[in-house]
Amino acid sequence: MKIAVVVPTYNEAKNIETLIQKIAALNLTDWRIFFVDDNSPDKTSQIIQTFIKQYPITLIQRPQKLGLGSAYVAGFKEALKQKADYIFEMDADLSHNPQDIPSLLQACEDGADLAIGSRKINGGKIIGWNWRRHFMSDGAMFFSRFILGLKTRDVTSGFRCYSRKVLESINFDKISSGGYAFQEEMLYLTEKNNFKITEVPVIFSDRKLGKSKLSTKDIWEFFITVFRLKFKK
Repeated sequence: MKIAVVVPTYNEAKNIETLIQKIAALNLTDWRIFFVDDNSPDKTSQIIQTFIKQYPITLIQRPQKLGLGSAYVAGFKEALKQKADYIFEMDADLSHNPQDIPSLLQACEDGADLAIGSRKINGGKIIGWNWRRHFMSDGAMFFSRFILGLKTRDVTSGFRCYSRKVLESINFDKISSGGYAFQEEMLYLTEKNNFKITEVPVIFSDRKLGKSKLSTKDIWEFFITVFRLKFKK
């Protein structure tokens, strides 16, 4: 298998069918979606199961909500096990446009070890956020880039394409951030290992259906993770 798209889900029943159809419409060569569902009360996993015979889909079902980071780790491990060459991560809520997948893939095929769908470079932008969300996001990015010395502009982007060798270089058992801080930790490790990172401009549109999963706990974990990585020996 060449391309794996890892998508964590929790109460995304309203978006799943559209997401699957949009990815399928890309007509990618040798692809598979890996859904990691945390026992969604809205029966997201049951909806996914109805498409398994029609599309190349693997469903990983977990007993409870265990966090975004751990969901990606579960998906990454399974994608690597199934011999994926390029492993995407993206949200299930359609804020990440599936039509940008080919651009991220091309960046990796052109030599990038990690391609990031960036909202913070020319051509990239965010649609639908209020000023508080922009302020929080910009503050988090400035803080993590300053403390950790990250070169990437959009450090919190959850729309990425990893080459296989990047994920093989990371010991997932030592990843401690289970929530949204997972993105910063993965980026930090990728930069620290001197892999080539390319940012590809994307337009991020805030979700229209369902509710955001970002919590106060995730915000605290973000700051704790940044300091932990800074002073880790």
